Amino acid sequence: MVRRRSQPWIHQWSRPIIGAIAIIGFLLTSYLTISKLFGAEVACGTEAAASCSDVLSSPYAFVFGLPLSLFGAIAYLAMAGFSLVPLAINPEDNKKLRNKYEDWTWLFLLIGATAMSLFSAYLMYILFAKIGGVCLYCITSATFAASFLLLTLFGRFWDDWGEVFLTIFVVAIITALGTLGLYNSIERDIQGNVPVLNDQGQEIITPVPNRAPEPPTGWEITTTSGPAEIALAEHLTEIGAKEYGAYWCPHCYDQKQLFGKEAFAKVPYIECAPEGENGQPDVCAAAGLEGFPTWEINGERYAGTQSLQRLAELSGYQGSTDFKYALPR
Repeated sequence: MVRRRSQPWIHQWSRPIIGAIAIIGFLLTSYLTISKLFGAEVACGTEAAASCSDVLSSPYAFVFGLPLSLFGAIAYLAMAGFSLVPLAINPEDNKKLRNKYEDWTWLFLLIGATAMSLFSAYLMYILFAKIGGVCLYCITSATFAASFLLLTLFGRFWDDWGEVFLTIFVVAIITALGTLGLYNSIERDIQGNVPVLNDQGQEIITPVPNRAPEPPTGWEITTTSGPAEIALAEHLTEIGAKEYGAYWCPHCYDQKQLFGKEAFAKVPYIECAPEGENGQPDVCAAAGLEGFPTWEINGERYAGTQSLQRLAELSGYQGSTDFKYALPR
């Protein structure tokens, strides 16, 4: 009597596990994509919020003008399909078709897992070496990609490991060349200060410099103001509006960049950090602020960095709205 070899548990559950991880990854990246496209704040947690938001708003987080998370969502959706579709075929009804789909989709899973793992590894290099921030979403996605590769390699019996390693080698070479080519172009734009424009022709502001803010003023404002920015700043002062901020706050820096150096000098700004220039911590404490920046306009408060178009609407500004700069999507 021949004893039938039992199948390891990882071979039985590898596809469902890959599918579950892929679905979670799809939901995660879809949330990030929708948030970016609609200009909503991404929930990052209290301690890492600034760093996380800065990473997700950096030039490295956009490809062909679209959020990188959009391409991640497509990749996760594909991995979910490759892993779960064969499970929908009942082997008792059509075993030959089930086996055929399993063989082909394992190859696609191997290709996808290899490409995602290598690309994620490069993004981790960008995160820690170039940006110097902490992004839990990015780290989680990289972990998912590595899990895909491990589950694909050890989640089934491979007849020919030589073919497996050859596939990994070819996919790795193609992915590496594509990734380096893509990000070398982004690097040239950043280093050459090539402006990135949105659909309205506005220049997208650059992220916070990769260095600590120095009191009392923090990072230097690098944008220059136009007539519309200056007029809006003067209007906000005239109506008694206030902006509460801190020199070390990255989002406050974004707000400064939107106005430009000349216009921000006219903005009714209240510095809340004691060591900041003209710091008024007592005023900020009495105001009971929940975060920076916070705008107070016509008796109402608005938290977070506001586009100049939004400030114009909230304040009843009637002048030119030909603003030069925009927030990253």
